[in-house]
Amino acid sequence: MHRVERRSAAHSDFDFSEWSELARNDPAAFEARRRATIEEMLERMPEARRDRLRRLQWKVDQVRRLADNPMSACLRISRMMWDSLLEQQRFIEGMRELDGAGLPLPEAQVLAFPGGRGNDSGLNA
Repeated sequence: MHRVERRSAAHSDFDFSEWSELARNDPAAFEARRRATIEEMLERMPEARRDRLRRLQWKVDQVRRLADNPMSACLRISRMMWDSLLEQQRFIEGMRELDGAGLPLPEAQVLAFPGGRGNDSGLNA
């Protein structure tokens, strides 16, 4: 299993005020920096997860692009996260219900083989 360091030196000094000021004063520079930061994070992810994370980032970017304003984008992205979490929770609950549903187990006739290990038939080979 791959272990991913959650913070790199480049992100441990995240300054919200700096990012906020950049977004207000130079939206194009903010967007370029945001994309570069996201790409850096994606590149540090295990290769097996990267494609899925890129697709998820694409969806987030489309929500941002189509939203009327940043607050609307934030609410829609939050809803996406909650929907995903609840979908996983419903799946787990469904699996638990199936596990405890008391479904009949298949029945089969067990054949005794003479001379076999664990043979309780009393036959001698």
